[in-house]
Amino acid sequence: MNFGLIVIGDEILSGKRADKHLPKVVDILARRGLALSWMRLVGDDPDRIRADLTDAFASGDVVFSCGGIGATPDDHTRQCAAAALGVPLALHPEARDFVIERMRDQAREQGRPFEPERDDNRHRLNMAVFPEGAEIIPNPYNKIAGFAVRTGRDGRGGVFFVPGFPVMAWPMIEWVLDAHYRDLQRDPATRERSVIVFGAMEAALTPLMEDIESAFPGIKVFSLPSVDHPEWGRHIELGVKGDADLLDAAFTKMRAGLEAQGVRFGPELVR
Repeated sequence: MNFGLIVIGDEILSGKRADKHLPKVVDILARRGLALSWMRLVGDDPDRIRADLTDAFASGDVVFSCGGIGATPDDHTRQCAAAALGVPLALHPEARDFVIERMRDQAREQGRPFEPERDDNRHRLNMAVFPEGAEIIPNPYNKIAGFAVRTGRDGRGGVFFVPGFPVMAWPMIEWVLDAHYRDLQRDPATRERSVIVFGAMEAALTPLMEDIESAFPGIKVFSLPSVDHPEWGRHIELGVKGDADLLDAAFTKMRAGLEAQGVRFGPELVR
């Protein structure tokens, strides 16, 4: 499976807040032997959100969408998801019960009676309105559920919608992975080896990189050039990542190819 991430919010694009989801989702996946394949960042523009969600639904990937599922005027994700799917929005009974339970908790904490017919409480029920047929994602922080829409022929793919708040989003993403994709998880053993290379040009290394990927399906070769590293100066970090069973053999072949080209080596890196 490919894993994708969509982060929604004008506050990220405007620079008011820095995105924290990308590095954390990379870490959450890596601890399960998985990796992120792609990421998109979109503002609070319904047309763009709908377009990105249409692509996500069509991809068959496992996609996490963070943000925009509240009930304020700048929250468009629920509506855009329904529009992308061509289905109506509907009040989800179980999610509704969670919202009511949360409102009861708040009333009790504040020492006042619970008034379900009060305008603000009725409005809060909008947080339980999802695209018709959606599943819920439990929220361990405040009980206000996220939602999921399964995709693909076998239902293995899906878009999983969680709040933008990290304290809620990250445990919910972990729950999705452990509840629905445990069979994909692997031992997060070393899956990346690289070496610092001096005195080489990327163009000259390309045939070697292509040869490694051809010889070892399941391995990707990466090249990270730098011109002003504080310790190593101008160099290229050349490495292999992927299938742990093939990693050492691919790295050995890559290093032998580099030696044949007469490059100078810096330190080896293992991640």
